[in-house]
Amino acid sequence: MIRRLLLALALFGLAAWAQEGSGWTIERDASRIEMSVRAFGGTHSGRFEQWSGDIVFDPDNVAASRADVTVQTDSLRMQPSAVTARARGPGFLDAARYPAIRFALKSLEPLGGDRYTARADVTIKGVTRPLAFPVDLRLTDGRAHLTGAFVVDRTQFGIGTTGPWNRLVDRRVTVRVQLQARPA
Repeated sequence: MIRRLLLALALFGLAAWAQEGSGWTIERDASRIEMSVRAFGGTHSGRFEQWSGDIVFDPDNVAASRADVTVQTDSLRMQPSAVTARARGPGFLDAARYPAIRFALKSLEPLGGDRYTARADVTIKGVTRPLAFPVDLRLTDGRAHLTGAFVVDRTQFGIGTTGPWNRLVDRRVTVRVQLQARPA
């Protein structure tokens, strides 16, 4: 079975992309896992700086695609920086009690061309929910490029559901993934 680059999602940057006989290396400077949320009358964005994962993608057997990605919760850096501590704190992500966000890709469904629907389980603060979202995967100039985005309802994961901040922060959080890899 040929192993090829692929889908991370999510969520999230990925350390183990490989083809039979030749590995792939993530180009970290060109890869990102970011989030954004509307709050206090503006949009606040952030970036997860620490993540790892294992991914298997076989273009001849897309149904066998799998990915397990772990994102370190305390690696979130937000703009403006004053909101970083609050976002990682007990009222929101609670990084001290829940140090990781997990993403488990269950399937990829071809949509045509470079487009797929990813179906995955996401676990945040000990709560697991299914989600489906579109991704693009292109192989150009010897590099693999993966992009995708999905929206989660933070309240379904118990994020920011108590206290005065709940009403001031939108329920929808957008997560964007952009990954680039090259043969090792």
